[in-house]
Amino acid sequence: MIWPGLRPLHALLGVQSLVVILVSVNRLGSWSDGYVAGNEFLRWVDLNNMILALVSLVAFYVLREHLASIDDRPVANRALGVAFIIGGYLLAASYGTHEVTNYLHVRFCATPADRLCEIIAYHDDGFSHLMFFAGFTVINLVIMLTQVAFPSRTAPTVADTALIALNALFIGAGIVANLAFEEIGFDLYVVAAIAALAITLLWRQPRQPILRYYAVAYVVGLVGTAVAKLT
Repeated sequence: MIWPGLRPLHALLGVQSLVVILVSVNRLGSWSDGYVAGNEFLRWVDLNNMILALVSLVAFYVLREHLASIDDRPVANRALGVAFIIGGYLLAASYGTHEVTNYLHVRFCATPADRLCEIIAYHDDGFSHLMFFAGFTVINLVIMLTQVAFPSRTAPTVADTALIALNALFIGAGIVANLAFEEIGFDLYVVAAIAALAITLLWRQPRQPILRYYAVAYVVGLVGTAVAKLT
């Protein structure tokens, strides 16, 4: 039996798993290659990515609010809330920069021939990635630290743990897909840092469901990436 107190958590983690699936379908399917409007300002694949990022961010926000609702600690809650807003801004700015410039880069600057294309390429592959990693790191740190500051009083059952691990596997698969089959850069260090922190926090508070979720997701992602790269 799944403990009623963890049902909202399972639902919100399930949203993140669904987003991972939809992102993969959006990126791999040819159906999203068409243009959003007659002026060809953006492809559906780019717009869909921005919408899915919004869905993921809203689910993270609701998850943070759910975790913090267990106790009345206004100072900690406010500090983590401000940090979440900062991370959300960076993440949104990164998607707004990346999706537009990626479209322009692929369509008009596959072989950069002038200064404009060099700038577009840097926004696509450089600046937007740095903002994404910064926002991604802050958001995930806030979620884990919210669990630490507001520990769950509900002990996860075996069924709870299984569902947490299942949702974590979707995130781990997404990490492998992004690291194992593309050139690895700064993203590896971000994933490794989050994995290390998740393991450390889980060691200190082993019964907390979100810490279990992050530890499984990021360790599986790192191990899966290493296996894929070495075979």
